This record gives sequence, C-alpha cells and structure tokens, in this order.
Amino acid sequence: MLDAARRQRIVDLVEQRNGATVAELSEYFGISAATVRRDLLQLSEQGLIERAHGGAVPKRAGRSYAFPEPPVLARASVQVAEKRCIGRAAAKYVKDGEVIIVNGGTTTAEMIPHLAERQDLTVITNALNITFLLSHYPNIKVIVLGGALRHSELSMLGALTEDALQNLRADKLFMGTPAIHVDYGLSADDMTEVQSDRNIMAAAREIIVLADHTKFGRIATMRQAPVERIRHLITDSRVPETYVTALRERGVDVEVVEIGQGRMGGAGVSS
Repeated sequence: MLDAARRQRIVDLVEQRNGATVAELSEYFGISAATVRRDLLQLSEQGLIERAHGGAVPKRAGRSYAFPEPPVLARASVQVAEKRCIGRAAAKYVKDGEVIIVNGGTTTAEMIPHLAERQDLTVITNALNITFLLSHYPNIKVIVLGGALRHSELSMLGALTEDALQNLRADKLFMGTPAIHVDYGLSADDMTEVQSDRNIMAAAREIIVLADHTKFGRIATMRQAPVERIRHLITDSRVPETYVTALRERGVDVEVVEIGQGRMGGAGVSS
C-alpha cells in the first residue's frame, strides 16, 4: 500500500472507531510503531486527526456524534435493557456494612433499587440523580458531596468535591464511563469531571466499572485511568469477545451479563 493511501485509510479507521492506538494501527497495517507515529504526526499537522496519548482520535468536528455524550436524562432511554441487567449484577457486589461510592450516570442509577435490602450500608455520591433515587431508602445512609453543578450530568464537581474526598474512604467505587479502550483506558471529555473522578477513584479501595457494549473501543479527550486500575468490569453480552479477552489478560475481572437474564459466568468472574 502506498504511503498516501495508508494515511487516508488511517484517517478512515480513526473516524470509524472514534479513535485508534499506535499498537492497533501497527498490527492492522503490518508496519512498525515508528512508522505509525510518523503517519499520525503528519496527519495531525495536516489537521486530519488529533493526537492522543498512545494514538489518535478524530478531529472535534468528526467526533460530535460520539462526544460529548448526550445529557444524562437523554441517555436514560438508550440501551435500557443492558443497563438494567448491568445494574442488577453490580448490586450483588455490595455487602452489608460497606461504605461505597456511586458516581453519576444512567447505568449506575440502575443498581440503586437493588440495594434496598442491604443493612448498615453507606453510599457516597456526587450525583443528584443517584441522591434522589437513594432518598427512597431511609435505611441507607447517604453522604452527598458538594461542588459546582455540571447541569447536563446532574453531578457535583470541582475543588469542593475534591476537598471532601480527602476526608472520606470507601470499600468500593461503582462508576460508569463514556469511553473505555484496552490500551488507552478510561477517558472522558470534560476536564473538570475527569479531575474529580480521579479523586473519587483515589478514595476507594476497589473500583468496579459498569459499561454497556457501546462504550468499548472509544477514546475521549482526557484519560481518567488505565484499565489496570479496574478491579471488576460488568458489561453486557453484546460486547465483542476480543475486548473481554484483552481486559482479562490485563488482570481485570470481567463479568458479562446476558441481556434480559441473570449472570453469565466466565474466567475471572467474581461473585
């Protein structure tokens, strides 16, 4: 393949996949990582892509269909069956007497009704939608983090949120993500949210990510954490098996839930 044709194909792949890593492009084209980096540098200088940590993402205009995410209330009606199954599975990781953090989002919200019978449970959250759902269960102690409101996500962010987290510790964090990539890790577009999420992660002993199949293979602007930070990941059965295998090879316990049913087990699954 001629160099010009290869570079055009790289642009196409980056746009189709909403991002690609150097390793993926090297394997796809059968060329060295150094050659890929030179191609990405040239394409970036031409304004055809944007460089990102370890790879490239589409230009902002080409990414508008995927990032930033629609507001949380709009996302509530998307992948409903998947989110409900993932949320139910996630609740099974919560034990009596624990202190957990639940961050904002529509998938994490689906686990809240399944916590109703837990005893001596404390939930820390920075999300107004999660707070509202928890208000129906007076047996659950709720700690709400203050901060500046991100209206589209109904989440509290910024210095006040981060200051409060310095004095809190939790057994587990249950978090959603707009983008998860095996090589790039978890990422998001809002820089204030990313910084607050990093502080939330630091406050938890164990991180459990809830992500339906549409979140895989995506790369957003700012990296939140590498996949190695994840202890468990819960997703639905429409996720490609290649992602599941790659994550398990990185040490992540992946639970794949059959849509509309209970759990589907597999190597590395914890209960």
